Amino acid sequence: MQYCLGGLDEPLCVTYRFGEIGPMIPLTSALLTDLYELAMAHAYYQLGMQETAVFELFARRLPPERRFLIAAGLAQIVEYLEGLRFGGDDLSYLKESQSFPDDFLDHLAKLRFTGSLYAMQEGTPFFADEPILRVTAPMLEAQLIESRILNLAHFQTVIASKAARYMLAAGGRRLVDFGMRRAHGAEAALLAARAAYLVGFDATATVEAGRLFGIPLSGTMAHSFIEAHDHEEQALRNFLAVRPGDTTVLIDTYDTERAARRVVTLVHEREAGTRPGRIVGVRIDSGDLAAQARAVRRIFDSADCRDLQIILSGGLDEHRIERMLAAGTPVDAFGIGTNLDVSTDAPALDMAYKLQQYAGRARRKRSPGKATWPGCKQVFRAYDAGSAPIGDCIALVDEPIAGTPLLREIMRAGRRVTDLPQLPRIRDYCRAQLSTLPPPLRLLEEVDDAESLYRVRLSSGIRNLANSVDAFEE
Repeated sequence: MQYCLGGLDEPLCVTYRFGEIGPMIPLTSALLTDLYELAMAHAYYQLGMQETAVFELFARRLPPERRFLIAAGLAQIVEYLEGLRFGGDDLSYLKESQSFPDDFLDHLAKLRFTGSLYAMQEGTPFFADEPILRVTAPMLEAQLIESRILNLAHFQTVIASKAARYMLAAGGRRLVDFGMRRAHGAEAALLAARAAYLVGFDATATVEAGRLFGIPLSGTMAHSFIEAHDHEEQALRNFLAVRPGDTTVLIDTYDTERAARRVVTLVHEREAGTRPGRIVGVRIDSGDLAAQARAVRRIFDSADCRDLQIILSGGLDEHRIERMLAAGTPVDAFGIGTNLDVSTDAPALDMAYKLQQYAGRARRKRSPGKATWPGCKQVFRAYDAGSAPIGDCIALVDEPIAGTPLLREIMRAGRRVTDLPQLPRIRDYCRAQLSTLPPPLRLLEEVDDAESLYRVRLSSGIRNLANSVDAFEE
């Protein structure tokens, strides 16, 4: 049986089968959920609780390392909702588990998402308590999709928010995603590449992400290629001989400055017409990157190779990039791996998908530290004369609030009602959003209260509704 996951244009498909070493993973099975979602769905079915529910997805608070977050993952969420169904293998497994009766399984066999979806455009900066999507659907459907929606939105939002910090630190230098080998699985590697490109990264080294999402590919060579040869110069010559196009080579396997001089020799040989390959840059991956970049830049410039670019990689976080550039390090691009694809400093967000209304009545959770605001909400953003955001208001959808509403209708009655922008358009939009953020939000230092840097207020309508819900529940 085949399952698909990916962008809206060209999904990634994998086959689910049992082999000698176990099953391949079904990336879009309806069983990719938590057991309690199915248990609650069964209870709603048995109790006849099929009135309309409204759920909203939001982050309760920002990590200390984040001054804002970037909404991401909407394209995959829409794909998931459009394709939601329980296949024969899914139902057979549930039947064998003996946890659910046949009439409920028959209901699941016919289940499709029939609700509506409102969401922020991918690439939009947002803040604590602001819903980035709202689902309105029969209770069973709205509940059942919780785990996978959170899974898709949370991961890409984590990575996009981290990538935004690299964008702010890099000062216009090229950024390439090198993180596949440290990502937490194949899906994570692909969606991390997408999220990073969405924010403004220039390329990825993950080839399948290039195929699926149209992201430009970029790569060099590993130290093993150099080590596999008896002499470094021969390794460089051999690589260029079989890679006749524009090529970037690695020069820090042994002695970085000596390798840089060898690169100069190869560049001049090509100018003399004795070699086909064209070296356009070098990558340095270890040691004191700033000092080595300065030394290599001097070697290149003194040899009239000023066009050769320097790419730095190797455990780079945004703070180290910021420090190197502040010190005048000559660098043209950065390769970013582990710290991006696992978002080392803030690998998880306190993100939640919570019931706000059921059967026409507002609902509210009042658990200590996890209380929610009731009702069907919208986020209104105010801008100054230069189109820079100056503050948000979280309000009920029918409140007359000044500002631009950020959640827009994406799906109605289970079908898409608007075309989602292609990834390059999302990327342009996100880069514009980052460039207009108030200056305090674009700084990288941690702060105790990030929300104080940008005003997000709660409307009087929501506060009044919360009071009335609390009074009713008492």
